[in-house]
Amino acid sequence: MAESFRAALSRILPSDRILDDEVSLLTYECDAYPIQKGLPAAVVFPETTSEVLALVQAARKAQVALLPRGAGTCLSGGASPGAEPPLLIETSRMRQVLSIDYDDRVAVVQPGLVNLRLGEITEEHGFTFAPDPSSQKASTLGGNVALNAGGPHCFKYGMTSDHVLGMTMVTGRGELLHTRAGNGLDLTGLLTGSEGTFGILTEIELRLSPAPECTETWLAAFPSMAAACRAVAEIVRAGLVPAALEILDRLTIQAVEASSYAAGYPTDAEAVLLVELDGAKTRVDAESPGIQAQLKRQQPLSLESTRDPEQRLRLWKGRKGAFGAMGRVKPNLFVLDGVVPRSKLEAVLAEITEICKRKNITLANVFHAGDGNLHPNLSFDGRDPVETERAVQAGREILELCVREGGSLTGEHGVGVEKKDSMPAMFDDTTLAVFADLRKAFDPELICNPGKLLPSGAACNEGRSAEHTSALEGGAE
Repeated sequence: MAESFRAALSRILPSDRILDDEVSLLTYECDAYPIQKGLPAAVVFPETTSEVLALVQAARKAQVALLPRGAGTCLSGGASPGAEPPLLIETSRMRQVLSIDYDDRVAVVQPGLVNLRLGEITEEHGFTFAPDPSSQKASTLGGNVALNAGGPHCFKYGMTSDHVLGMTMVTGRGELLHTRAGNGLDLTGLLTGSEGTFGILTEIELRLSPAPECTETWLAAFPSMAAACRAVAEIVRAGLVPAALEILDRLTIQAVEASSYAAGYPTDAEAVLLVELDGAKTRVDAESPGIQAQLKRQQPLSLESTRDPEQRLRLWKGRKGAFGAMGRVKPNLFVLDGVVPRSKLEAVLAEITEICKRKNITLANVFHAGDGNLHPNLSFDGRDPVETERAVQAGREILELCVREGGSLTGEHGVGVEKKDSMPAMFDDTTLAVFADLRKAFDPELICNPGKLLPSGAACNEGRSAEHTSALEGGAE
């Protein structure tokens, strides 16, 4: 990094909020996508919107790329440094709750606040923040907004975009942008899910939801994945609206039960299905018999339900810890995020199994069955480049299969670097060009998270040439 750019950073932040030694930078070489790694030029820790604004303006002047990062839980490489070493803006010190209005059910927060923490703060007042990605103990709200995260309960409550009312962003132009849902063009909706390619979030206005009066969780173990999928289809066909419908396959069950996340799942089952009802007690009482009837129709190996909070946490412990438990299988895990129509779950899962057999890749499945959001877990050894490439190829085939079957490349993990070159499988050239033009409207010099979201060769990924790295090499002020 050029001394002139280092000096510019030092005029904005104290030295203890700037990291540029190699050992520290190694901590940020990747996010939860283990396949692409690189080092940032430096890592900075702003605390306020004004500091982020000054950092973006300094980077823009020096033509240094910018990379926002929350907790590093992104599974698509969206928060991993690329070939061009970026200035990594780490939001962990921007974790304040700026205001909460319980009458209007609105919270204004900084982007570094952890998802679960907002729920803990609002719980004592009878409210919650509905989106609950499996990483909610660690993932930040800024990251949730950037990726439009979902979670097990999105079947009933929707995605993060359904709960964002407005935001403050420093755009790639080095300008402050304030948005509010319902006024003029829907910039809030446009920016949600933009993966840091338009600018850096500094404040988010979120909608709170009333905490449910009653919650009931069911665990059904089935002799086949097909039976579990049929149970989901029958529950939805019956007009029932659970908060969550989650399936784990046999390998996942066995990994969970051999780990610290053990939840008492039957290890002889080919699949388990978690179903959760919530809301007013009268509604849960009314729908519970229907859930039981639909589950019993598929002849489960075992069936249990509970409204006890501790027992419910036990049942969810295995689902929330599933990805971590898979570390027992192989050193590295590639978690996919394709979406298919519910009616095609059984057939697509069978084809995914065949793809992984052909590529000799270990497969486990854990997914949001209610909205068809699949999370095939591909286990591999990242020290073996041949096996790693097989995993990448299998992942690409699986995601493009989802698109062919009427689904999409991503449900909640974002495109990042993982899926960007598969975007032409889902969008034509005209649509991709519109995406690129939108990106340039907010970031004409393409300094915000370059090399992400859109495919190589698209307009948004062209134009950042060697002249843009001069500040890193010592040639720009």
